[in-house]
Amino acid sequence: MTKAAKIAVLRDRNAHLKRNQNGQNAFGSFAGEVLSHAGIGYTELHEASEVEACDCDVIIAAVCAEDDLTAAVLTAYMERGGVVISCAGLNKLGTTLGYAKEEIGVGYAHLNTQAAGQTPLRFLEAVPWRPFKENSAAPAEQTGSIVKDRPDGVEAGPALQVFSVGAGRLYRWSVDIWDTIVRLQQGKAPVLEDGVPARDGTGAVNDNILKADDQMAVDWELDRVVTETGMPYFPYPYADLWKEAFIGSMLEALVRDGKTIPLIGYYPNGISQVLMISHDSDHNKDEHAEATLALLDEVGVQTTWCMLESGYSGHIYDKVKAAGHELAFHYNALDSQGGKWSEEEFVRQLGWLKEATGMDRITSNKNHYTRFEGWGELFEWCERHGIAADQTRGPSKKGNVGMLFGTCHPYFPIAWANDGNRHYDVLEMSFLTQDLELSNLSDNSVIRPFLEQVKRVGGVAHFLYHQIHIYNWEAVRNSIRKLVSEARQLQFELWTGKKVNDWERYRRTLKADLSGDGKVSLEGAASEWDIVVYVPVTASGTGDLGDGTVERFGVPCRKEVIRI
Repeated sequence: MTKAAKIAVLRDRNAHLKRNQNGQNAFGSFAGEVLSHAGIGYTELHEASEVEACDCDVIIAAVCAEDDLTAAVLTAYMERGGVVISCAGLNKLGTTLGYAKEEIGVGYAHLNTQAAGQTPLRFLEAVPWRPFKENSAAPAEQTGSIVKDRPDGVEAGPALQVFSVGAGRLYRWSVDIWDTIVRLQQGKAPVLEDGVPARDGTGAVNDNILKADDQMAVDWELDRVVTETGMPYFPYPYADLWKEAFIGSMLEALVRDGKTIPLIGYYPNGISQVLMISHDSDHNKDEHAEATLALLDEVGVQTTWCMLESGYSGHIYDKVKAAGHELAFHYNALDSQGGKWSEEEFVRQLGWLKEATGMDRITSNKNHYTRFEGWGELFEWCERHGIAADQTRGPSKKGNVGMLFGTCHPYFPIAWANDGNRHYDVLEMSFLTQDLELSNLSDNSVIRPFLEQVKRVGGVAHFLYHQIHIYNWEAVRNSIRKLVSEARQLQFELWTGKKVNDWERYRRTLKADLSGDGKVSLEGAASEWDIVVYVPVTASGTGDLGDGTVERFGVPCRKEVIRI
């Protein structure tokens, strides 16, 4: 009989507060967001002393003090048979094992796991251990390697080390996975000035307009490839692949001990990945909207329409809603167009949209020209004024399309240290590119690789097309036809931003459990969805996936479908 495991995240509130008070981020708090999106339930520990009474099987040491108490209680927990997982932390505990830390900045990890494949994964910070005693505890296992600066850089240590501690184990990643995920997705730092442009002229982000991509954490030279037509793009969802690597290793650790845990699938049964198309109503001509409605009716898709003030005539909104499309907000903070970066202006424009459309609630927003300042101001405004989802994080230039922010999955962003590294109640869903087949932007050669990488990680492929270009250019209309056709060939489901938001929020309210005889149960509000629950059954790479068994995070799982 397989035992259902319990997961705990140790987020020491005092250690967290101390870091914030000293101007440091505690991005380890993002561990809970990664687990939640993976469909894994967990409990939180807020003090190291709580570990002693914890009956969990795995503790993720997310935010911890580097002190003797934390090292002692976690060591005792492992000696009793528990598993502890850390990402670049627990350095005080490391000294008891005979290891000293080193610190390196940007580099790449060669994991060679099933999930990551041969893709070197970019990281932004790592703290590998090196032995400093003759009798240092030898790792029971080591996986992969990390290298400095570039994919072919100097090796700096293993990616993952596993130490036996009494009857339990310590899994220690050299890479600060949480910091890497957060800063890939949300930027290296707050946006306060123009970014660094690409040397080849394809990414002039130094345009005197503050935007989301001014703090991109990927590298123009090291992280881009080109298509067969010479279009440069960022191909890899680094942040998503790091999430998969972490979750996969945790599941393997559980299964090794004869335990498992249910995971709620990313989507309802029958859906593995999603295509989302949005439009920004720049220039606001009714004929642009009519042409777009006709094309969308032809290809049979429903999309998200981000409305810029002054918008369309009233009857256009009626047509858009009648066709099942989503009406959303397109906040304009572009100074050259009379916009302003302020909460007051955000609220004023949102009020205009509600009045113009006759809608009490607007779910989604995308900022005009991807305007962005600071770190979390936009998310605060969205929270306070009822915007549930944001789509601002995407490329503004021809040369930085693709996985610019390392992810194609929706996520709830984390605040900077000055706001306590809390999570914003705003679902972010970044976009990949805009308006293909225009001379100043990319072309259709990026469609297939984008879709394939999104399918690789089961994400949301979000493409942006402006109505004005749909109206003016047959090439743009054909691009949408091609995109929809290829997405359907690859079994993508087509959703609006609102549908992505509503589903993601709903699935996170569900609670899956496992009885002693292995039966899966699901608690939550009734819905029309058939919910998928995965249950890991055996260590990865050991035998066939039998009937009814699928792979999840590199681990074979039993798949069950439940309707509440």
